[in-house]
Amino acid sequence: MVHDKRDLLKQDLQQMEKILIAFSGGVDSTFLLKIAHDVLGQNAVAVTVRSSAFPDRELKEARRFCTEQGIKHLVTDSEELDDPEFAKNPANRCYLCKKQLFGKLKEVAEELCAGDLAEGSNMDDLRDYRPGRQALTELGIQSPLLKAGLTKAEIRILSKELGLPTWDKPSFACLSSRIPYGEEITKDKLKMVEQAEQYLLDLGFRQVRVRHHGDIARIEVSPEEHLRFLEHKIAEEIYEAFGRIGFIYTALDLKGYRSGSMNEKIL
Repeated sequence: MVHDKRDLLKQDLQQMEKILIAFSGGVDSTFLLKIAHDVLGQNAVAVTVRSSAFPDRELKEARRFCTEQGIKHLVTDSEELDDPEFAKNPANRCYLCKKQLFGKLKEVAEELCAGDLAEGSNMDDLRDYRPGRQALTELGIQSPLLKAGLTKAEIRILSKELGLPTWDKPSFACLSSRIPYGEEITKDKLKMVEQAEQYLLDLGFRQVRVRHHGDIARIEVSPEEHLRFLEHKIAEEIYEAFGRIGFIYTALDLKGYRSGSMNEKIL
């Protein structure tokens, strides 16, 4: 079944002469880029958007993958915070972001004479609040993984078979998703979140979110990693480190990591 979906994906990509793929370096876009490159060779081009909401570590990983695979890779700048409506952080924030970002990527695709622009949404993305899907539809952006009916779990299985380093990579979302709707998004807040999450990753935590609630940092990690916070030394180190970053209080979310927890209030 999963290999049938992979074959459908390949057949779909074979119909395209040249494709530009929005590449974040995550599980989905890495798999899509790898398959597209296998099918289309140098006619599959990756483009990564650099902004305040995209951590430096993710950009470095994206660059490294493309270099290792011999894939043409472009990096373009796009700052969501230049849009004052986005900075206000409304419930349709993701729509505003995707509209701006993919509008710019369409221009890049046209410059490259790439007839198709694709991104890595999968079937699981239909289960959560995703206003950005509307922007993708309006702009005519391709979602080959979604079209093939692939789920995140299936993408991980196929990625492991291909030997991709991302097959077990934790899920990631833009840093803006760490700030509650209605609270202004600023570069300082995004930098605080990036630094705090990087600190936890450096300590060995895998699936990490640091939600920015003013003076409070709300940490989400997978339930099996909760016990580490019972170690007084680690808890104290995290508290002090987050204080240096700018948080007055640090709290652990007892429910643990879950995708889109900021959406719970509006769903």
